[in-house]
Amino acid sequence: MLDDRKLAVLRAIVEDYVSTNEPVGSKALAERHNLKVSPATVRNDMAALEEEGYITQPHTSAGRVPTDKGYRLFVDRLSQIKPLSAAERRAIETFLAGAVDLDDVVTRTVRLLAQLTRQVAVVQYPTLTRSTVRHVELVPLNERRVMLVLITNTGRVEQRVIELPEEVEDTRIAHLRAVLNSCLDGCGLSSVPELVSDLPERLPVEDRPAAATILSVLLETLVERHDEKIVFAGAANLAGADFSIGLRDVLEALEEQVVLMRLLGETTSDIPSALTVRIGSENPYLRGTSVVATGYGSGDNQLARLGVLGPTRMDYPVTMGAVRAVARYVSQILAAS
Repeated sequence: MLDDRKLAVLRAIVEDYVSTNEPVGSKALAERHNLKVSPATVRNDMAALEEEGYITQPHTSAGRVPTDKGYRLFVDRLSQIKPLSAAERRAIETFLAGAVDLDDVVTRTVRLLAQLTRQVAVVQYPTLTRSTVRHVELVPLNERRVMLVLITNTGRVEQRVIELPEEVEDTRIAHLRAVLNSCLDGCGLSSVPELVSDLPERLPVEDRPAAATILSVLLETLVERHDEKIVFAGAANLAGADFSIGLRDVLEALEEQVVLMRLLGETTSDIPSALTVRIGSENPYLRGTSVVATGYGSGDNQLARLGVLGPTRMDYPVTMGAVRAVARYVSQILAAS
């Protein structure tokens, strides 16, 4: 482990390099930071840091820049994450509180996160498999068509129009709606198939064909792969970024939902609300980038993940603070809804 003085030198190198995008020299460090040691001592400490792989020299005559290992130690030894200002917090709360439904929440969240961090923001839609049923609505459209509306505790709304095998009166549809809600209200979506398996047998014979058709569509809705839906924003922020891999590789990865899912999956933690940071070579699917992510949800129930992707030369304290704050506000909105 490094002693406190070398850690202070490494911290100063990271901060200066992130700020200026220029290799950092010992003289500049001694002048800009209150390290309380001479430039010669700083030089010796930098030589030790380089020997241990925390910094490297990109050019013969240049100063030093952090390596992935150096960024990792910097993040691991952060004394605090930079909090958002009161004005920023109010702006976030106001902006997200104006959302009218889950799609709007996700869209606003990804735009907001991209603006706050100046990176690419990535938000995963809440997974249906971890959600519970809040309400099932059956809306008669005519004698042989109904609209099925499934509303989850996360605010997710799934709608399907169903062609019935025969004409069914509105009163019978209302009865079926009441039976469905008494059976499914508050249950996890993964347990719905088991709960409705014998439901047609509990209905009058004349209602069973319609019930079987409606339940078939309901179950099809639940098995569709909504878990893999991810949105991103802020690709324009990459224009000025410096990646060790090509910008084209990063842009192509953003278009691949599977890659984004894997990147967020790699940041999963045993503690849902914990911030996780993957730096450079720690991202097997997109080396040369850093990903800062956390879970969001209702209460202790993590429903999905959100985060940002950018170059390893990232302002980690600011980015981590923004990701954590936005996730908390989104969680509060989902809990309140």
